[in-house]
Amino acid sequence: MIRLPPMTRQESDREDLIREATALRRRAEWNVPGEPENVIAGFRADGSPSIYFGPDPVYHFDEAGRLRRAFVEEQLFRTQGDTLARLTRTRTDSATELRRSDLVKNDLNQFLTKMKERLTRFQQSLSQKQFTLVRKIPDDDEIVPDLLIRLEQILCAKQPLAPRFSGKR
Repeated sequence: MIRLPPMTRQESDREDLIREATALRRRAEWNVPGEPENVIAGFRADGSPSIYFGPDPVYHFDEAGRLRRAFVEEQLFRTQGDTLARLTRTRTDSATELRRSDLVKNDLNQFLTKMKERLTRFQQSLSQKQFTLVRKIPDDDEIVPDLLIRLEQILCAKQPLAPRFSGKR
């Protein structure tokens, strides 16, 4: 169990995800048919991609395209190398705690299948140019070709999970 300081107890919806995602040096926002929220995707300085289907779900990958962290159905997940740990927030008047439970094989497979289905639909929309670009940072960046390469890498990865999350980055 991880105890969080009281100041992290308040959560709010992101008002402008693309502006707030400053760790993503290159990023863009698209309106994609079939997606209820705009999709934001980009790359950190080391080339590792993150994809936001609105505020939920969100997937963060390492530079090899393996899943590091996720936020799905209002729950946090982080890699343990061979599975994902679900971190559930429990709030009291004085603190917020994260309770960890590792996904069993069947739950992990379902999680990865749903993730890959969503990413595949996004990849198809990009490759077929079935989207409306809302904005991108920087303005002159052609991010789609690089993102398509990374999505292919993610979807074809033999090992879908990054090594155990160390908490550093």
